[in-house]
Amino acid sequence: MAQLDRAGWRARFAGFAVGVAAAGCGLAVSGCRVGDDDVHRWESTAHGPEKLRAVLVYDKYDTALRVEAAMSLIRMKPRAGRRVGIGIMVDALAGISPETRQVIVASLVPEIITELKKPPPVAQANQPSPPDPSFPYKDAAYAMFTSDKTVIIADEALKQQLKSALIDWAIADFEHRLDNRSQAFGMEQLLRYIGAPAVAGLPKLMTRDAKRLDQMATLIAELGDQKTKEAASAQLVAIAQYVMSDEWTKIKDPELKAANAASRLEPTPKQFEAQLAQYRDEDLVRVFASMRKVGGRPCVDFLLNFAANKEQSEKRRQAALAALEGRLDRNNPDDLKRILQIAATDAPDVVLDQAFRRVGELPRELVVDKLYEIFKTDKWKIRRAAAGTVLKMSTVKHIDEFMGKLPEGSAKGFAMGEALAYGASLGDLKEGKPVDGLKKYFTSGTSAQRTTALGYWFTFGTSADVASLAPYESDSTHAPVCETDPDCKWACEVPKEGAKDPAKEREMKDVKTVGDFVRYCVEPAMKERQPEKKEDKK
Repeated sequence: MAQLDRAGWRARFAGFAVGVAAAGCGLAVSGCRVGDDDVHRWESTAHGPEKLRAVLVYDKYDTALRVEAAMSLIRMKPRAGRRVGIGIMVDALAGISPETRQVIVASLVPEIITELKKPPPVAQANQPSPPDPSFPYKDAAYAMFTSDKTVIIADEALKQQLKSALIDWAIADFEHRLDNRSQAFGMEQLLRYIGAPAVAGLPKLMTRDAKRLDQMATLIAELGDQKTKEAASAQLVAIAQYVMSDEWTKIKDPELKAANAASRLEPTPKQFEAQLAQYRDEDLVRVFASMRKVGGRPCVDFLLNFAANKEQSEKRRQAALAALEGRLDRNNPDDLKRILQIAATDAPDVVLDQAFRRVGELPRELVVDKLYEIFKTDKWKIRRAAAGTVLKMSTVKHIDEFMGKLPEGSAKGFAMGEALAYGASLGDLKEGKPVDGLKKYFTSGTSAQRTTALGYWFTFGTSADVASLAPYESDSTHAPVCETDPDCKWACEVPKEGAKDPAKEREMKDVKTVGDFVRYCVEPAMKERQPEKKEDKK
């Protein structure tokens, strides 16, 4: 019936009205009148929806009864799992004249608002939550707002009153009402329809006990205005501070002990301490995930301070830096200074990696000189991370600039891993042919420059290119020296001289010259890589 057009409905309704008058109530015969009792009774009868629709659209009934018929259609229990009454009500309102519709709506909306303002049901101890009778009214309001047939609520003031009531309704019991499956339209759908005002009250709900922190953060990030986001940011910082506090420990300690007892676990004191630390990590990571979505100055400042704290575990510091993704302010010099301070420390590799990732999100012109300053460090892993960040934001035209920043002279402390990593990254540069920009460094420049340039072939050279490297096999330029740790040492594994099975019998060869680097390291890698066939290349 909801699919009938307006003319078809009026024709059908005319016949139905005659039937009602002649038989159903006997309006024309006995003079009886349809009252509230009839309207309420029809909520549960087989043909009740049709009769309630008739009352709602038929001009002979007074406004109060028509409004009551609309309310009956809203609160009518689902039929075959669907609340058919709401759709009938909205279609009926859309089918009557605008003047009459607005008279009815002017009384109907306050009735809906009254139902929305009723306190949410409270579950008794150890009992399931009672059904929430307010959902049909929320669904009806949303359906009226979003009708694609006509504007159901034309009065702007009335519309705003209903939106305000819906916002209050959502905030009143957010966690229970968010995903309730009995509603026809999800609450999140409603909040997105209303927009920024709908989430302005959510920061107050972001407390240490909130179970829907992630969903609230998502809604605020996508819908909230700047004021709401900053308020949420401050709330998230307060939660993170609580997670790291002694108060959290006092509360979670007995909870964890009870959980262990229920599972018949008897951890040692050391094991329990590890359990508690993991429990804290999980809580902290959840808060960081929400911070990542919301951002805001309070979160950025907290995360930078947390990541810089060497007393925190590398896992936590890494998570803090990951939460800063896309959140550093390019117009705030202090943000750049603080993230570079973290990147320039002797932090664990996973922390350095995240720090340089955040630096790499900033404009090249803001950070490249600062990154080049880091090249002066004697810690090759930090220099490698800084160089990798520079190359990710560079093109072929920057090759000379980059090569000019590598260590000079004998390049003491320059690791072989650097030469190979830089060569690979240089080969990925866009806007030109990297090999053309590297050619001059194959035979000239410092040992760091030569090995970096030749390192290009280690990643991109094939067996077909080996002959072209023959001139460099005799280069007697001293290779860099790095003895700080095994990973930085200049040495490569080669087949053992006189071995019967070269594939199995291998030995390490020290790389003392650039020629050694070509023969022992670069060419063996090239020989194992076959050139692409023409059809594969295509």
